[in-house]
Amino acid sequence: QVQLVESGGGLAQAGGSLRLSCAASGNIFSINVMGWYRRAPGKQRELVATITSGGNTNYADAVKGRFTISRDNAKNTVFLQMNSLKPEDTAVYYCYALISNSRGLANYWGQGTQVTVSS
Repeated sequence: QVQLVESGGGLAQAGGSLRLSCAASGNIFSINVMGWYRRAPGKQRELVATITSGGNTNYADAVKGRFTISRDNAKNTVFLQMNSLKPEDTAVYYCYALISNSRGLANYWGQGTQVTVSS
């Protein structure tokens, strides 16, 4: 089995910062891509940022210049540094990983962590 455990969510004021972490463990040969998605109330889940094992990153336009994704390959951990937070960043943030293991290649998701930004 694979587990993705997120931490770091919470409450921040507009203009503030939060840092999310997600550690993957279990049946893992390699992790091709790690990233973060979010779902705001009443909206569909959307991409926030992804990062490959080689360090290539991709960001949603809404967070470019404010959020930074990084990863520690040795620890199977991905981070999301969120600066200049806005109320519209309020959402449940989900960690994502594309993992190769004994069962093949598949997508895995964390349980989600709430981020609330007050104005």
